[in-house]
Amino acid sequence: MDRITTDELKNLFVRYRGWCVSLFMPTHRAGREREQGPIRLKNLLRQAEESLLAKGLRPRDVKEMLKPAQDLLDEPPFWQYQSDGLAVFCTPETFRTYRLPLPFEELVVISNHFHFKPLLPFFAGDGRFYILALSRNQVRLLEGTRDTVDEVDIKSVFPALAEALHYEAPERQLQFHTGTTSAKTGDRAAVYHGHDPSDEDKAKILRWFRKIDDELSGVLTDRPVVLAGVEYLFPLYKEVNSYPHLVGDGITGNPEKLRPEELHAQAWPLVQPIFIKAQEEAAVQYGKIVGTGLTTTSVEEAVSAAHLGRVGILFVATGVQVWGNFDPETLSAHIHETPEPGDVDLLNLAAVQSILHGGKVYAVSPEEVPDRGSLAAVFRY
Repeated sequence: MDRITTDELKNLFVRYRGWCVSLFMPTHRAGREREQGPIRLKNLLRQAEESLLAKGLRPRDVKEMLKPAQDLLDEPPFWQYQSDGLAVFCTPETFRTYRLPLPFEELVVISNHFHFKPLLPFFAGDGRFYILALSRNQVRLLEGTRDTVDEVDIKSVFPALAEALHYEAPERQLQFHTGTTSAKTGDRAAVYHGHDPSDEDKAKILRWFRKIDDELSGVLTDRPVVLAGVEYLFPLYKEVNSYPHLVGDGITGNPEKLRPEELHAQAWPLVQPIFIKAQEEAAVQYGKIVGTGLTTTSVEEAVSAAHLGRVGILFVATGVQVWGNFDPETLSAHIHETPEPGDVDLLNLAAVQSILHGGKVYAVSPEEVPDRGSLAAVFRY
C-alpha cells in the first residue's frame, strides 16, 4: 500500500494510453464492520467491469486490468489494518492503493486520467495536520484531519530514521517503539519519568531531535505540526527545528500514555484556528479583487489558468463533477452536459493542476464556494 504525496500525485497524473479506473470506498478500523470491506470492493469492481465492457474493452483485457484489485478480496491481512477510506487506482500498467483517514463515499470513475478529487483533503486547506509525540525513548508521528487520526508507521515510512533512533535514543536501555499500542496487551515502551536534563543529557537529546528534524522536515511540507511531550523537551526540540509550520503551543505530558484519539482531541483545538483563518483570508482576498480580471468562476478559464500555473487560490465544490475535455496545446476547455468518450472531470483537473503548481486548494461544500459556483479561482497574475 502506497503513501500519497504530492510527488506521487504528480507521477499518477499523466495521460495513459487506455482507460484509468479510480475506486473510492469507506473502510473501518475495527469491529465487525471491517468485514464489509471486501464486499464493498467486490461491488465496486463489478461496476468498473461493466463500465469497461460498455466502453468496448474485451472481457479478457478487463479481467487482467482489474486482477490486482480482485486479488485483494482474498487477502485477509490487507483488511486487518485499514483507516477510514480506501482509494484504488489501476490501468493495465499501474496499480496503487491508498489507506487514508478520510471516509470516502463509494465512487467509481472511468476516465483518461485518474480521478483525485476525493483525495483533495490531503492536499487542500481543509484541516490536515501532524502530531509529533516525543519522549526520551520513543517518537510517534500521527496524521490527522478534522475528524480522524492515523498513526504513521515510522519504520516503513522513515526506515532510516527508525534505525537511527534505535541506536541514538538518549536512553538506549529503554525500548525504542513505533506504531500503535497492542490491542491485546496494551504494551508500549517503558515510561521514562523525565526531569530537567544535565548538559550531557541535553546534548544527547539535541542530537536525537536533530535526526528527527532532518528526516521529517523534508517530508511534512506545508502542514501544521503539533508537538506532544513533557514540557522540558519542547524548547530542546524547537532549538533544532527547521520546519516552518511548527505550532507554537503543544500537548504537555507523557504522550506514551495517550491513545491516538486522545492526542487528536487535544491537538485539534490548537490547529483549527489556523485552518479557519487561512480559508477566511482566502475568501476575503477573492472578494476584494473580484471584477478585476484576477478572479473567475468559469470552469473553462480556471482549467486553462491552472495548467499554466496561474491559479494561486482555488475553491472547488465537493460532490460535484463537471465533465468535458481540455486541449493543453490550444488551452481550450469544453464542457459537456453528459460525459462523452475521453472526458475528464474538469474540476478535478483544475484542482490537481493547481496543487502541482503550488496553489492553495480548498475543497468545500457548494454553498461555501464564493459566488456559489462549482469553483472560484484567484489568479497570481
